[in-house]
Amino acid sequence: MIQLKSDKDLDRMRWAGRHVAEILLSVRKLVEPGQTTADFDRAAHEEIRRRGLESSFLGYGPGGARPFPAVICTSLNDEVVHGIPSSRRLREGDLLKLDFGVIFEGFHGDSAVTVPVGRVSEEAQNLLDATRESLYEGIGQMQAGNRVGDVSHAVQNSAERAGFSVVRQFVGHGIGRELHEPPQVPNFGPSGRGPRLRPGMVLAIEPMVNEGTAEVEILEDQWTAVTRDRRLSGHFEHTVAVTEDGPEILTQVPGSH
Repeated sequence: MIQLKSDKDLDRMRWAGRHVAEILLSVRKLVEPGQTTADFDRAAHEEIRRRGLESSFLGYGPGGARPFPAVICTSLNDEVVHGIPSSRRLREGDLLKLDFGVIFEGFHGDSAVTVPVGRVSEEAQNLLDATRESLYEGIGQMQAGNRVGDVSHAVQNSAERAGFSVVRQFVGHGIGRELHEPPQVPNFGPSGRGPRLRPGMVLAIEPMVNEGTAEVEILEDQWTAVTRDRRLSGHFEHTVAVTEDGPEILTQVPGSH
């Protein structure tokens, strides 16, 4: 059942989204060669504590999976999503994906960004730009009366037009009182299909775009997804509300992606 959010619900989700955007922006400013991915988890954890929030990710474990052990996902280079923070140090030229969510007064916000570490290769920058562009192409289709498939098709078309492939194993999702709610929002597929978009729907749109094959596999830690061919991957995400006046991005503040 797709949950439509009331005006009061949306106000809470705006605050959740603002917290996510501000914290993610502050963590991004720490990204430089020599930092460890655990440094970002500590910084995000401290901000969650300081603001009196709850983490959307810490302890999350759907379907009997090992509970996620951190408040932020840190995925490097060929890691697509769900990378676990550790003592690994960033190196010049790395491509880092940060995925982060919090709960404010019972409602979740969720966002992700791909960050270049120092100077990256032209290929890495092109992938980063194409992934971000596919996110906004998808968001542009979040008009009341359109269908979920219109969002999916726009993401896929944008990424593939740039010469990249779209991950199919992971998809976007509804979001609200639960981190993952109906409907699923694939980043691929034909337009004109799926549930019709209505004011009050809130979706997390999150293209994951690969330099090579779309195929991924899960590492032994039960969380980290990597590209099967070990080539680069990009990931961007926003929490977005459908309104009568068009899409409203809830996880965006000045300076964020």
